Amino acid sequence: MISNETIVALSTPPGIGAIGVIRLSGKDAISITNSVFSGKDLLKQDSHTLHFGLIKDGDMVIDEVVVSLFVAPKSYTKENVVEISCHGSNYIIQQIISLLIRRGASAAKPGEFTLRAFLNGGLDLSQAEAVADLISSDSQAAHSVAMNQLRGGFSTELNLLREQLIHFASMIELELDFSEEDVEFANRDQLQELINKITLVINKLIRSFELGNVIKEGINTVIAGRPNAGKSTLLNALLNEDRAIVSEIAGTTRDTIEEVLNINGINFRLIDTAGIREATDTIEAIGVEKTMQKISQSAVLVYLFDVVNLSASEIKEDIVSLYRPGLSFVAVANKIDLSYNDKVKELNLPADINFIAISAKGNQGIEELKELIYNTAVGDKLSANHTMVTNIRHVEALQRTQTALSSVANGLLNPVTSDFLAMDIKQALYYLGEITGQVTTDDLLENIFSKFCIGK
Repeated sequence: MISNETIVALSTPPGIGAIGVIRLSGKDAISITNSVFSGKDLLKQDSHTLHFGLIKDGDMVIDEVVVSLFVAPKSYTKENVVEISCHGSNYIIQQIISLLIRRGASAAKPGEFTLRAFLNGGLDLSQAEAVADLISSDSQAAHSVAMNQLRGGFSTELNLLREQLIHFASMIELELDFSEEDVEFANRDQLQELINKITLVINKLIRSFELGNVIKEGINTVIAGRPNAGKSTLLNALLNEDRAIVSEIAGTTRDTIEEVLNINGINFRLIDTAGIREATDTIEAIGVEKTMQKISQSAVLVYLFDVVNLSASEIKEDIVSLYRPGLSFVAVANKIDLSYNDKVKELNLPADINFIAISAKGNQGIEELKELIYNTAVGDKLSANHTMVTNIRHVEALQRTQTALSSVANGLLNPVTSDFLAMDIKQALYYLGEITGQVTTDDLLENIFSKFCIGK
């Protein structure tokens, strides 16, 4: 699947900037660049060196540039790689790329540089996917998770499990060669222990996707409550800016308002919603319906109630209608600057609902609320050494591995012949191999790398 062509693409974002970086990769990357470069003879230079000179089309000077050389196999793609740093004019960039194509290079497809890194053994498939996650990371947590995966944290864990399974698979295959002698080379008790161990690790990885995915995409956090509870005021206080219209008129917010708040390196997608009540007109009814949709899609629900004007029974009624097991739920009593009484003690909140009292208008308790939202959603689940799954393709492969291992476990519990055990173990190995790329298809690779930007 590796093309012999030398590919070229712009690796920096398109648009006018101080510099643009044009990348080439392939056997002829250095010689093609050398044919348009006026300066040192690049073919005689060492790897990992920089060279100043001119890019010329015949006698016409296109630009002054700095050329970086990475001689195979000491490069990202394991091929000869050249990076040309030129001035960031769109005209200059296009002139240089067009010239390089005329001299023998081909325009790179999306993700083709990283695809070559994978096919040439520089990265496994999960690490290659982490490159895309790293490029798109927009928070400290997303960056940390992507870096851990890029450095092989996920791959290392899976490969250790896979190697142990391969050992047992080979022992069982050996039994098949001696089937007439009725011997067992694979200790069934040890195999059962390994299956149990691998199943625990896979279950942990599958569960980590719930947090890993929201860290990657941002945690949907809905602010809900009755009209005039102070939801828009709270949104403004959390963001420290006047983002939402605040009014004494009930039902001011008719549509949802979404903003991103970063708390301790995690992006929370705050969603201010229409007040929950019996709608008085069609537009408000649509707003209330949207509110309920957003609540059903949320990872964290911040239920805000007016501690002055709402009774304990009304608060309980709201919580019962909004609460669902597994939802990260924060109940927030607002307007404590006006009055604060003991009615909240009458609520008897479920143990998994966190509670705090604030004044959104008076900016009291806002920082404490941010910490509570963070701890409710993330807590101590995130650590630098914790392997986390962020990719739905990986989760699906892990789930299929889990099913195959369950068949192995059933085969050990209700003894089956070695050939059936071998078949189920091979299935588990196949699905684990899909994640890191020991098992691939052209369609799978095309689907993964087509989502990359051109030039990476």
